[in-house]
Amino acid sequence: MGMTIAEKILAKASGKKQVAPGEIVEAKIDAAMIHDLTGPLTVNTFHRMGASKVWDPGKIVIIFDHQVPANSIDAAQNHMVLREFAAKQRIPNFYDVFEGICHQVLPEKGFALPGRLIVGADSHTCTYGAFGCFATGIGATDMAAVFATGKLWFRVPESMKLIIRGKLHMRVMSKDLILQIIGDIGADGATYRSVEFIGPGIQNLSMDGRMTLCNMAVEMGAKSGIVPADRVTKRYLAKRTKRPIKPVKGDPDATYVESRTYELSRLEPQVACPHRVDNVKSVREVEGVEIDQAFLGSCTNGRMGDLKAAARILKGKHISKRVRMIVAPASREIYMNALESGLIKIFVKAGALVEAPCCAACMGGHVGFLGPGEVCISSSNRNFRGRQGSPKSRVYLASSATVAASAVKGIITDPRDM
Repeated sequence: MGMTIAEKILAKASGKKQVAPGEIVEAKIDAAMIHDLTGPLTVNTFHRMGASKVWDPGKIVIIFDHQVPANSIDAAQNHMVLREFAAKQRIPNFYDVFEGICHQVLPEKGFALPGRLIVGADSHTCTYGAFGCFATGIGATDMAAVFATGKLWFRVPESMKLIIRGKLHMRVMSKDLILQIIGDIGADGATYRSVEFIGPGIQNLSMDGRMTLCNMAVEMGAKSGIVPADRVTKRYLAKRTKRPIKPVKGDPDATYVESRTYELSRLEPQVACPHRVDNVKSVREVEGVEIDQAFLGSCTNGRMGDLKAAARILKGKHISKRVRMIVAPASREIYMNALESGLIKIFVKAGALVEAPCCAACMGGHVGFLGPGEVCISSSNRNFRGRQGSPKSRVYLASSATVAASAVKGIITDPRDM
């Protein structure tokens, strides 16, 4: 019997020729990531376990991104714990403040490769599946066990496939696609499944767009989201690693529990309305809702493609006087590219506040808090009640193009009308 991509990767990692959904395997980890929020608990648990040395310093990645620079004494102490741990364990892949968001930095540094098994102490670790690997989020306690042993048990997930066809129209983006998918499937419609994004339409999506799709796979309950590696993947990775790139593909006779097809040419801009990611409507249905804040950034949509799409709308215009706009590039590399290409100047001239590369307003832990009754349109991945500040605030999720258009108009706006 054939295997899906997820099954093949877990089989290889656990030293088996064949695995099947529901089977429990113990698999070797290729890379493990923690950040400044989940890292301290991982380290404390590691010590309480009686462990003294990590299994492989070169396979551990530590990135500061959620509260950088430290915005409280507790945050500063968390940073100190991880700096000390990285130094003592001689972990070479330690990225302090200003390097960027973990889910952007890890791929940039060449860790996300086809066929790999990657875990991260953050739910959006599934982002790396855009490179043809099996990547999933785990708890800090499980991560402590990984640090000590280099292994972790998994229940092999069922797989579903989403067949993507066609091409996106101007100012319709991958974020609109994944929002529509989540709206169709529901917040728990893919629980503990591995979701494969395949089909001829995928060939027309950049790595930025593919990372957006996989990033939000967890918002429909998925264990992982995977895009099979192809020439687009190889082109991106060629500058970032010297390791051989060996794509993994699902077998023609592999078993999938569900299959759906999406036509990109029929897609229009979407928004996820408060307070659920699967409460999705077309922008046309909610046009005119007044906003107080617009956030462009996060591990979902803080990449160059997103910044360019927003800049094309903002160039020569000014953000509405009643709106504050926060822009946070996803990494130092993206920040520098945006600076050198003039995008930062466009944002500043338009009246936006440009932050250093970090999670910023996404999780309400650092900048961009919302007050009671305020409304934000955000390019991030979650709009739960209180996610970005007051529990009486409201957050709408949208593409970077929709965020930019709405910032200019002061109301939720279809970017195709700009």
